[in-house]
Amino acid sequence: MNEQLNILKNECSYSCDIRRGEHTYSCEMCNKVFNQQANLITHQCTHTGERPFTCEVCNKAFSVKNHLITHQRLHTGERPYSCDVCNKAFSQRNSLTRHRRTHSGEHAYTCDVCNKVFSRKCHLVTHQRVHTGERPYSCDVCKKAFSQQSCLTKHQRIHTGERPYTCNVCNKAFSQQGNLKTHQLIHTGERTGDRPYRCDVCNKAFSHKSSLITHQRIHTVERPYTCDVCNKAFSHKSSLVTHLRIHSGERPYTCNMCNKAFSDKSHLVTHKRIHTGERPYICDVCNKTFSQQNSLTKHKRTHTGERPYTCDVCKKAFSNKSSLLTHLRIHIGELPYTCDVCNKTFRQQGNLITHQNIHTGEPKYTRSKKLI
Repeated sequence: MNEQLNILKNECSYSCDIRRGEHTYSCEMCNKVFNQQANLITHQCTHTGERPFTCEVCNKAFSVKNHLITHQRLHTGERPYSCDVCNKAFSQRNSLTRHRRTHSGEHAYTCDVCNKVFSRKCHLVTHQRVHTGERPYSCDVCKKAFSQQSCLTKHQRIHTGERPYTCNVCNKAFSQQGNLKTHQLIHTGERTGDRPYRCDVCNKAFSHKSSLITHQRIHTVERPYTCDVCNKAFSHKSSLVTHLRIHSGERPYTCNMCNKAFSDKSHLVTHKRIHTGERPYICDVCNKTFSQQNSLTKHKRTHTGERPYTCDVCKKAFSNKSSLLTHLRIHIGELPYTCDVCNKTFRQQGNLITHQNIHTGEPKYTRSKKLI
């Protein structure tokens, strides 16, 4: 390492500013100027990639000795910088400086477009991408771009299947921490208290306002997300993302038993139960078992008589969302199923299949002959 430092010293461009009486050291690669030779040597590591300072605990390497000293506090737990207002301690001085702004109300960084203020420069930089449209973080699998590194990290879990957040009660895993926190309400029994947003149509409660807004589309039949290929509309953005894979042919989720591929991860999870025979959802009334949660939910309505999906035109209620959507076609006149022989249209797929028997010559109904 000493030899490399000596080489760097010899490569330094040294100059003397006679007017100021100062010695300056200039980097010959980027022309940046330093008043101390040691600072120049440290700077040149950014060009050479050299990291001469290594942590003896985890072997992580650094180009600056001060960065190593700060890093080592992760292992020692040392927090030498303490807030004189609330005594909260920090391992880095700049963390303390940012924290003090919570007491002073200081917002040092202002957006020059909308004048929104921020206490941290990194938050300002991220915010400004709202105005510039810049998305510097790109997924190397599907090329989707994001304005924040954290958003890219979450997105990549779609491809990797990684679920780093695990419930300590039932071991169910999640790709996002927020989803884990919402799930844990099931075990704590805090659902009612932590669900302040209530639907004024069916009284169902939600912990997040965005979830309520999405839910209300069941009643309004609003579908704000539209496919730019076939114009099919969806109430959930995630449903549109999944749908687009029909056009792209993308099927990122593959069964490791039969190699069948799926565009939606939940379909893969459900499919695997064909191989395992698992039916984890049990009706607490009749003990009937199901491989899917939504199948159990629909089944339970046969016991409760619940019909949560209501037509906003004629107020007729249905136990299944699909039944409501089929019913709505009566009012809007939609006939989405077309016979490819005679172009006759139908409201339901089952009616189309029955009709096509006319062309194939198959009987409409199969009746068993009465034995004499």
